[in-house]
Amino acid sequence: MGRAFDHDVIIAGGGLAGGLIALRLRAFRPSLDILLLEAGPVLGGVHTWSCFESDLTPEIRDWITPMISHRWAGYSVRFPGYERRLTTPYLSIASSRFAEHVTRELGAGVRLNARVADLEANIVAMADGATLTAPLVIDARGPSTGPLVLGWQKFLGQEVELAAPHGLTGPIVMDATVDQLDGYRFLYTLPLSPTRLMIEDTRYSDGEALDKADLRADIAAYAQAQGWRIASLVREEDGILPIALGGDIDAWWDRSGTAASVGLRAALFQPATGYSLPDAARLADEIAVLPRLDTATVRAAVRQRSMTTWRDRAFFRLLNRMLFRACAPELRYRVIGRFYRLRQPLVERFYAARLTLADKARILTGKPPVPIGAALRVMAETSVLGDLPR
Repeated sequence: MGRAFDHDVIIAGGGLAGGLIALRLRAFRPSLDILLLEAGPVLGGVHTWSCFESDLTPEIRDWITPMISHRWAGYSVRFPGYERRLTTPYLSIASSRFAEHVTRELGAGVRLNARVADLEANIVAMADGATLTAPLVIDARGPSTGPLVLGWQKFLGQEVELAAPHGLTGPIVMDATVDQLDGYRFLYTLPLSPTRLMIEDTRYSDGEALDKADLRADIAAYAQAQGWRIASLVREEDGILPIALGGDIDAWWDRSGTAASVGLRAALFQPATGYSLPDAARLADEIAVLPRLDTATVRAAVRQRSMTTWRDRAFFRLLNRMLFRACAPELRYRVIGRFYRLRQPLVERFYAARLTLADKARILTGKPPVPIGAALRVMAETSVLGDLPR
C-alpha cells in the first residue's frame, strides 16, 4: 500500500476480536504495517475466554492452539436434584497468554495505554491529540448496544490458591444449586492446577448493576460450602456481557459510524451464552483473506456476516425472551436445568449455534418449564422488529 497513510491497518481495541484479527492479518499478509491500539496497560485486560471444542472448526483450533491455557476432556453441571457430566472438551484462553502471543507476533505493532478519542473510516483521533491514518480502520473497542434489546450476563471471578487439593477433574460450567439471586445465578469453576481454581459467580439479570463486594462474599461462601479453604487470591476479573433478546440489526449498523466494527461491537456473540471466541476467530479468518483491505470493503463484509448471523440466530433470542420475560427471575434455573437433560450432541449444537429444525422442535416440546400463558405471549411477541424464530 502507498505511504500516504501512517499505517496499512489500525485496529482500535486490543481485546479478543482485535487481537485475533491482527494475528490472522500478520499470518496471511506479513508485509502489512499493522498498529494495534490498546487503551489499557496490557492486551486483553484481565479475562478468561472459553468455549467448547465442538464450537470450533479443526482449522481454527489449529491456529488458536498456542493461546490455549487449559483444555479439559469434559465438564459437569449441577442443578437442584440433578447432576451430569458431559464429555465435550472445554478450552480456555487466559488473557495473559493471549497478550504474550499477540505481542510476540506483532512486536512494535502493539501500542499500550493508547486511548482513542474518536475514529472514522481512515482516521483515528487519539486522546492525547495525535491523529493517525490508515486505509483500513477497525473498531474493536467492545460492545455498543444501540437499538438492540438485551438482558445481561454479569460475573465476577477469582483465581485462588487453595490450602489443599480441590479434587476436581474438570470444570463445573454451571452449579445452579446455589441461592438464586438477581436472576439466574450459578457458580462456574475451572480447575487450573491441583490446588488452584478460577471460581466465578454469574447472574443472568435484567439490569447491568454489578455489586462486586456482594459477589466476592458469595464466592467466599461457596468455596467454604465446597470444603475449599482459600489460601490466597491470585487475580480477579469481572464483566457484563450482553444477552440478546431482540432488536433491529439494520438500524444498529446504520448508527455504527464509518469504521469497520468487529467483535461484540458487531453483535457477533452467541446470543444465549455471550461466548464470543468462536465468532471472533471465524471473522478474523474471513477478514484476512479479503481481496481488498480498506475500511469500506471490510466494513461491508463484517456487516453482511453480522446481519446474516443475527437473523440466523433468531431462535436463540426467542429462548432468551422465554428465560427473561416468561419466567420469574428466581425460577430461571428450571429452564436451563431442563435443557441440560437433552442429549449431548444437541447440547453441543446449541452452544455452537448450529441447531437443526429437529433440535429446535425438541427444545420446545414437552412440558414447558415456564407458565404456558407467559410462553404463548412471548411466542406471539411482535414488539421486536423482524425478530421471528427460524
